[in-house]
Amino acid sequence: MDITQLILDDHHEQRRLFAIIEQIDRSDTESLSAVWGRLAAFLEVHAAAEEAIFYPELLKVGIAARRKAGVEGETLDAIHDHNEIRDAVAEAARHSVGSDDWYAAVAGANLANGDHMAEEEREGLTDFRRLAGLQRRHDLAVAFAAFEARNVTGVEPVDKDPAAYVSQAEAGTLPASDGSLRIGDLRRA
Repeated sequence: MDITQLILDDHHEQRRLFAIIEQIDRSDTESLSAVWGRLAAFLEVHAAAEEAIFYPELLKVGIAARRKAGVEGETLDAIHDHNEIRDAVAEAARHSVGSDDWYAAVAGANLANGDHMAEEEREGLTDFRRLAGLQRRHDLAVAFAAFEARNVTGVEPVDKDPAAYVSQAEAGTLPASDGSLRIGDLRRA
């Protein structure tokens, strides 16, 4: 098991759920609500898992490999992207499911999420595979899967200041999340 593969698997599922929404008749608001509810919760749980587990570790291995500027930039951008996705999901919640405004907000979430996934797949995940050992990637995958399982019904969406997040992650002072990393010492490479 590898955290980078779990993240890629989540990305595939997100793309699939957006595609399903595009294929549901707009008058079938019950189905649209159900699929969108699942996707909206999934987007936030995935972002929260990345913020609690993946990005702090990307920063650690990047700094250890003397790639601080690169991984800091990737992380700043990712946290900013997560905020944009959260904002689009919140915008969708302000509109009646199936309305033009709702579809516009969902399209905004899809666009923000698609851009984020493409950048993450091209940069952060690639860097992490190069910089982190197999055991570390496995241990993080276990933590990531457990986080998502514990929070399958969703977590409270909270925008984060990207610069403050990076500072706290590098200092090891990120606020505790409801997804504990109780799997042992993840500091080893």
